Amino acid sequence: MLIRDVAHCAHERVIDRSLLCELLHPDKVAGAGGLGCSVAHAIIPAGEATLSHILKESTELYYILEGTGEMHIGPEHAPVRAGQLVLIPPGVHQFIRNTGGGNLVFLCIVAPKWQAEDELLTE
Repeated sequence: MLIRDVAHCAHERVIDRSLLCELLHPDKVAGAGGLGCSVAHAIIPAGEATLSHILKESTELYYILEGTGEMHIGPEHAPVRAGQLVLIPPGVHQFIRNTGGGNLVFLCIVAPKWQAEDELLTE
């Protein structure tokens, strides 16, 4: 049985400037080797946004856990809040902005698994 606790997962600033911890990644977490995706816990502090970026080959899902924000995917943008799921297709410019007074917190599910060479900043 594999159980991961976000309280024991260190967050660090990553390429898009979000604070991220890898909850499950088949290359980084013992016991997750057969997983067909990766799952990260992301935080965007109040007043911040991620940098515009694309994942060239992978699809992303953002499941919003806390807070409110504005999701930008290609030419579209929409408000997002806790309880919503956002589908981000591969190859599309994207960023998310925190529009609330507290942290914007979400799960980021990437399939196939996230890989550094797949991500490209677009600003």
